[in-house]
Amino acid sequence: MTKAATGTGQCFCAYRIRVLIVEGGPATKLSRMSIYMPLNKASFTLDTSGVMGFFGGEEALSAMSTVHLYQGRRWLGWYNSPGSYTVAKKFGQLAKSRFWDGIFPGPNPTPEEMFGLDGLNGPRFIGVFSGTDMTTTGHFAYLTAQMANEAQMTKETKELIPPGGRKTSSCSLSIIDVDKNEKQGGKVPRMKVYHALCAVIPIASSLAACLACAFVRDWLGFGLIVLGMASSGLSCFVIGSGKLHFQFSEPSLYAPRGDGLLLMRNDIVILRGAEKDVTSITKAKFVLDMGSDEEFNTVGVCSLLLLSQFLIQLLLVPRATLFGQIMFLSSLAVSWGYNSFLSSLEKEKIQTDLLWKSLDEPHITKLVLPNRGSQAAYTCFVLHADVDMSKKSSANFKPKKILEYMIPNDTRVWEAWREHVARQVLSKETTKSFKPDKELIGDLEEEEQQLLREMLDDAEYGYKCYKKLSGSYDSTP
Repeated sequence: MTKAATGTGQCFCAYRIRVLIVEGGPATKLSRMSIYMPLNKASFTLDTSGVMGFFGGEEALSAMSTVHLYQGRRWLGWYNSPGSYTVAKKFGQLAKSRFWDGIFPGPNPTPEEMFGLDGLNGPRFIGVFSGTDMTTTGHFAYLTAQMANEAQMTKETKELIPPGGRKTSSCSLSIIDVDKNEKQGGKVPRMKVYHALCAVIPIASSLAACLACAFVRDWLGFGLIVLGMASSGLSCFVIGSGKLHFQFSEPSLYAPRGDGLLLMRNDIVILRGAEKDVTSITKAKFVLDMGSDEEFNTVGVCSLLLLSQFLIQLLLVPRATLFGQIMFLSSLAVSWGYNSFLSSLEKEKIQTDLLWKSLDEPHITKLVLPNRGSQAAYTCFVLHADVDMSKKSSANFKPKKILEYMIPNDTRVWEAWREHVARQVLSKETTKSFKPDKELIGDLEEEEQQLLREMLDDAEYGYKCYKKLSGSYDSTP
């Protein structure tokens, strides 16, 4: 080539195009072209190890949400935990300012809602003496209903239930006496630290990974694991520093008894006790006091630290040695296993256990009846046992209205049935009669009369069950 051609070729040196000339041919052919891009020869390569911050987020969130339920749990977060990005984006929403809302957009829930300590609606509650009608109750009523649903009939109860009863759809009935407990004020009795002590395993694993990296002089891998331990530990300590306590309502000292019903689709929970004791289930709630910082700036700083940890690890983990990357991923794997273990412990079950401890673990009497009529009649007789008939205020107990709440069917037969059952509940006779009189069935057609007799037999079976079981849960009004 000539010097001119060489000069021309130098003008295209930025592209570094190499042209091979095929000998023996009249023309040249472009057989291969290669373009050298920036960082083409750099040893820096991105791999998937840094993306581990995305994984394990749900488990990390679930584990963090129990930090207030265990004694000493806030001191045990010093391990390299996965899911830092998810945790940061979630808990960062607690911080309330324009600055934090820009970094962590979304609604600003209360601490109780954020940690699953509030927000669940309980079933409808009917106060049989106070006249209270709560369409929805609070978080504690929901937990109580779940506790009653999981309770089982005892062997003694099964033996006492008389045979018979028309079987349609099984209906459970749970009776809880809450007026014999000694509540621990507003203090929440936290769970023992045993489960939380398993955190020693991921802490030791992360520490061992750090020492291994230091031993081979992989200081980048060492620093990244220490960063994960520090950010996780500080966040767990700050978030876990909140004080959890109960918030009870204070009814009047002259309020009537608080006996009432939690009404569900096929199940009923009877709460018996003073008004202040029953409202500790229907109206009380958990309160998480995060300190005087109403904007939760410290939580925002910790969330920002977790987010920075994720970004730093994402960019720098590939720069560590292969051994350092293996140690980093190993520490994450062990931490993920521990978070999964904490996630397997049902949060609602833990909260229910804490509530029951605060109520001095009231006994639950559970039985299953074969139909709604037996269930409703049984319920009325149980509640009537707490009525002091010597007082004029006994007129506040209206069994017919209670029956309407439980069975609201608006037909002539059901109306006659409620009328007769309510009359027997209030009757002072020791022997109850469930045979319809002429006045009751005089206006009913033949088919309606037969149906009414069948339904009254259901009510009679419920009364027989009550008589058999009443000794196991009698209370003094």
